[in-house]
Amino acid sequence: MKIFYQKYRHAIPLIIYGIIYLAWFTHLERTVTKDFQVIHTFMDDYIPFCEVFVIPYFLWFAYVAVTVLYFFFKDRQDYYKTCAFLFTGMTVFLIISTLFPNGHDLRLQTMPRDNVFTHMVSALWQTDTPTNLWPSIHVYNSLGAHFAITKSVHFETKKGIRIGSLLLCISIILSTMLIKQHSVFDVITGIVMALVMYLLVYHVDVLFAMRRRRSENSSNPQIG
Repeated sequence: MKIFYQKYRHAIPLIIYGIIYLAWFTHLERTVTKDFQVIHTFMDDYIPFCEVFVIPYFLWFAYVAVTVLYFFFKDRQDYYKTCAFLFTGMTVFLIISTLFPNGHDLRLQTMPRDNVFTHMVSALWQTDTPTNLWPSIHVYNSLGAHFAITKSVHFETKKGIRIGSLLLCISIILSTMLIKQHSVFDVITGIVMALVMYLLVYHVDVLFAMRRRRSENSSNPQIG
């Protein structure tokens, strides 16, 4: 049991944050129902409804989960960077949704077609309220997963995976608008937030800086 704990104890932050996030988000979904700021841009009116994009929208769940699990087992450093990226943006999203309740009115009153994809979209709309949307976590986490893959040494020579990740990431981002789950504003702000975190996590490397500072403090105790 001790060996198992030492080998997989880095799962603890993921589990704890997952519980906190789901509880917080569920609370928002139940309470933000009518008094919220409607997010809408003129560009939203020109984006067509394309139900087939519900497929990449749902693939997002596997895309992010598989990326996190891969690094969980394969590379603890990449795992911590990925979690830092995802957790930070998701927390910002929760804070914004709490302080600034938001939603949209983009969903169609009636489906323009009757097929398996429109049925999937209808089922999605029945379970997911059109609130708590800004910035788009679908967009932010998709970019986070793609950045994690492209910045990892494990995929430096795996061009096919990197290209596939990029195509899936782009299709997920497009899907948020094409099935009327998000406004263009949600998408743009999600991209901006992801780019800021990319600089902090993969260029400034805030995690390495924090570890180095702790190491220096422990090796040079103050004498008083």
